[in-house]
This record gives sequence, structure tokens and C-alpha cells, in this order.
Amino acid sequence: MQRDLGSFPLPPALRARLVAAGFQTAQELLETGPCGLSKEIGISKEEALEALQVVRQECHNDAARTAGGSGATRKCTALELLEEEQAQGFIITFCSALDNILGGGVQLTKITEICGAPGVGKTQLCMQLAVDVQIPECFGGIAGEAVFIDTEGSFMVDRVVDIATACVQHCQLIAEAHQEEDHLKALETFSLESILSHIYYFRCRDYIELLAQVYLLPDFLSEHSKVRLVVVDGIAFPFRHDFEDLSLRTRLLNGLAQQLIIIANDHRAAVVLTNQMTTRIGQRQSTLVPALGESWGHAATVRLIFHWDNSQRLATLYKSPSQKESTIPYHITSQGFRDVQPPAVTQNADGTEMNPRKRLRREEET
Repeated sequence: MQRDLGSFPLPPALRARLVAAGFQTAQELLETGPCGLSKEIGISKEEALEALQVVRQECHNDAARTAGGSGATRKCTALELLEEEQAQGFIITFCSALDNILGGGVQLTKITEICGAPGVGKTQLCMQLAVDVQIPECFGGIAGEAVFIDTEGSFMVDRVVDIATACVQHCQLIAEAHQEEDHLKALETFSLESILSHIYYFRCRDYIELLAQVYLLPDFLSEHSKVRLVVVDGIAFPFRHDFEDLSLRTRLLNGLAQQLIIIANDHRAAVVLTNQMTTRIGQRQSTLVPALGESWGHAATVRLIFHWDNSQRLATLYKSPSQKESTIPYHITSQGFRDVQPPAVTQNADGTEMNPRKRLRREEET
């Protein structure tokens, strides 16, 4: 962080402005932030963000080289990678069908993107995950904490209270059924108040605030080492207006994706993004596709698409490196994100099963 600014790959004119303003080291520059830097040296906020992005990336590369000794890249075997992959935990969703198609839940160190139309349940799943990440290990959780970055104002704390209350009650039922000492001990600290106090909420109202928050996030995560989930709800909203320079938007999005990948890997966290849908007009028909273009589609490791089939919500695993494409139904209930329950099966007087959707056929009198 004490590296001289003259050694960074910045444009000469920008470097001259920084030196004239009294900036000498990377640390001084990063502590200023994009808005302060913009005012300090008389450049646009976009240019300030790009400059900070370059400096932070260079500092991260320096740290990686220092940690890895003389070699700039990490060397390991495929077997070691497999063992690391198998050791990574999952965040359950409380929808077993969704957990199954994901291979166990939302995986740590990976970026998962949830795409869908408004009202289909993207934010509901994000709030569910912010609660579920805190489930104690003895109940099958990972006992982590959550960061929730909200760009649309969709975060509803009353709804989180409902989901958290249902989660605590679920764990209490498990503890009562098993009567194990570690379950009872964990419930002493796993409460509604505890859950709410370990969801760190940030409200970003434009893309500049979002980029600044994401680039400052590693420092926050270093101070809060238990964070295992970072939610950005939603990623597209700040970038879909007020952008005349699309090439600049692409560069900023690519830098944002790279930073999120670094966060996921360095802090062993699951990064979950929500994305809107947009209409792609073809020659004969139009289709709904995730927003931000095809190049953004490479940013996420896993992509889920939520959609409707009449009144039924469906989740399709559209992209995954290890799981096949699948579609499952799900429900949004008062308790949170849940499986679709099969219809109840009743029995006739003779003990045979009766389908409630079929009418009883009366026997004809002979």
C-alpha cells in the first residue's frame, strides 16, 4: 500500500494531476475514495473510479506475489483443487429441490446470479440466504454472517424478521427432537436479535456508490471475518440508465466482476447477485434474456433463471460447471423460500388411496 504512484500504469496526465495534488502513495489515494478524488484533482467520478480500480488491482497483485514468494501464480495439483472444492460449504435455501439441483445449496467461493422478472422471488431468496448463512454448524449450517448491498430499495426488514423467526423455530424443533447438548447450547445465541445484528446492510443509490462500496468491501470483510455471504440486489439497476458511453459501462462492469471474484476467493464467501430481464428482439420473435448483455453472462459461475408457468414459480439452473440443467417449482410462503408441497392424499373407507382431484364415480344400480 506504500507503493509510489509513479509506478502504477496510469495515464501520464492523470499521474501528473495526482502528484500536483500531493498524492504520493497508493494508500493515500485509496483512502480518498472516488468522490473525494474527483473533487480533489478535477476529474469526473467515472475517471476517478477507473483510476482507483487500477490501483487497487495492482495492490492486490502485489499482495498475491508477496504471499506466494517468488512465483506470481499459485501452483497446485488437480487433486488439491478437488479436495478444496469438496471442503467448501454450502448455504441451504430451505427449498430442498433447489438445493439438490445446485449440488447442495449456494456454494462458497462462487458467484451465483439469480435472474428473473419483478415479483418472481429473487429478493426473497436473497433474504432467505442472509438468514440461512447464520445457521449453527451443529444444525448443518456454516455459522457465518451476511453483507446485503441493496441498489433497488427492495430489502424489507419486516420480511427478514418473518424468515428469521421461522428459521429459529425450525432449529428449536430439531433440538427438541434430538435433545443433544450442542443443539441446546447453540440455540442460546441463535436468536432473532442475533440474526438481524449479523446482516450488514448497505444502500447504494447509483453505480458510483455501488462500485465504491464493492471496492471498499475487502477492508470491511477483513474486520468481519465471519462473513460468508455477499448479496448485491440488484446488479443491473444502476447500470441501465444515465450511460451514454457503453464502452465505459462494459469496462466498469468487467472491473466489478473481477473484484467480486477476488472477494469470493479471498474471503471464502458466496457472492449472490440478482439481475433483471430484458427483451431481445429477433427476426421472427422476441425473447426474455438476462440484462447487461452476453459478456456479463461470463461473470457468474452459476446462473439461475426464475420464471412463471401460469401461477407457478419455477427455477431453472441455466449455467453450472458441475450440475446439469434442471427446472424445479418453488413457493414463497409466510415463512420464506420453500418447496412446493404435493397435494394431500386421502383414503377411502376401504383403505385405498383417493386422488382429491378426481370425482368419485357412483356405482350404477342394477
